[in-house]
Amino acid sequence: MRISLSRRMSSLLYLARPLALTFIGILFLSLGATYLSIWFYRSIPLPEIFETVTLQFLPHFQRGLLFVLVGLAVLATGMWQLSTMVIIPLHDQRAADGELVLGYQRTQGRPRIAVLSGGAGMLILSGLGEHVERLTCITPVQDAVEYYYRASGLFNFQNVYYVVPTPVAARVYAELDNGMVMNVMRVDHDPTLAGRHVARLMLIPDGMDEDAATRPSNGDQRDGTDQHLMPMPVSNTKKLPLTRLARETLRDADALLLGPGSLFESILPNLLIDELREAVQQSTAIKIYICNLMTEPGLTTGFSVGDHIRQIKRYGGFVPDYVLVNVQRIDTEVAQLYAAANQAPVYLDPDAYEETTILTGQDSSQRHVIVEGSVVIEADLASSVVQYTASLGRPGESRAVRVLRHDPQKLTATILKLLGQV
Repeated sequence: MRISLSRRMSSLLYLARPLALTFIGILFLSLGATYLSIWFYRSIPLPEIFETVTLQFLPHFQRGLLFVLVGLAVLATGMWQLSTMVIIPLHDQRAADGELVLGYQRTQGRPRIAVLSGGAGMLILSGLGEHVERLTCITPVQDAVEYYYRASGLFNFQNVYYVVPTPVAARVYAELDNGMVMNVMRVDHDPTLAGRHVARLMLIPDGMDEDAATRPSNGDQRDGTDQHLMPMPVSNTKKLPLTRLARETLRDADALLLGPGSLFESILPNLLIDELREAVQQSTAIKIYICNLMTEPGLTTGFSVGDHIRQIKRYGGFVPDYVLVNVQRIDTEVAQLYAAANQAPVYLDPDAYEETTILTGQDSSQRHVIVEGSVVIEADLASSVVQYTASLGRPGESRAVRVLRHDPQKLTATILKLLGQV
């Protein structure tokens, strides 16, 4: 993990006075050594080679300037190496020298991973905890964190932690392409909206005037323009503070996973928090977006892989480094079930290919495409599972249906391979 210059130099805080005294001592030693060298040079005959070694062929000013520059370069190198150490004064238990020196240089071992996803997506990724140092999940802003704590205690995940993005409760509203504004968590529950998609996403802190915050954007969604390709309108929500744990998670992460999960319900809402969005933009972590398997009725109807990436760029101000897309062939029966619910597989649009690339360390025959600046990796990421469902009208009756879900083992293997951990 790369460490910024300011963070490395801050580790020298406790060394300021000792370093100043050391520098003064070295300065006096240098003056003494200079005078002794002059006396020695003038008093004792020396071979001609010493004239070359001591740069006698250069004027005094140039010689002095050259030695000053070399000295500064050596001093800067030493300071940079010294900045990888921390000095902690021991006030209560003082040792013989009064100080304890600790090295904090990160090893090239297991990575730290941050996750922006919903409950189901975090459960799918929980298997990564066995292969990483920490898997910290930043829960969606509108979700109750108690759900995640209970899940963590129930399944006893290894190295998996949950943090909230902000202490302020908030709700997420969506303006659809027909101008309707409603809570984003209820959109896919209305079958009459299955053919719609989200045109604008809004974060409403509790206590804020809901009507004013969710006022439609001047009806411009009715002019025939495809709103999910337009820039994000200016947010009218007040600033929400980012928790310390969420900030540290994003700062220290080696990789940031977006998904799997609903784009507008689980991933993008947290990016509406100004401080979180800025922390993600400033993070040096590898950003990986796990694209949805199917479009979501009323939310991402008609979206391609490129459309999902553009939404992340629109609300997050960045594009993922990598995008994982499922290429497994879907059974006809399963495809028909999804089509009946107005859902379709999320595939790459051949017209969206910008260029192809070969990832370092990958097989030479395996090429990946660039879309919106992201490297899109197509892999087998899903499995068909049997799921029992019941209707509200007949809660006592259930039926078995085959659905497509991200496969935890396949997804874990793909992510670890991408991070160079296998």
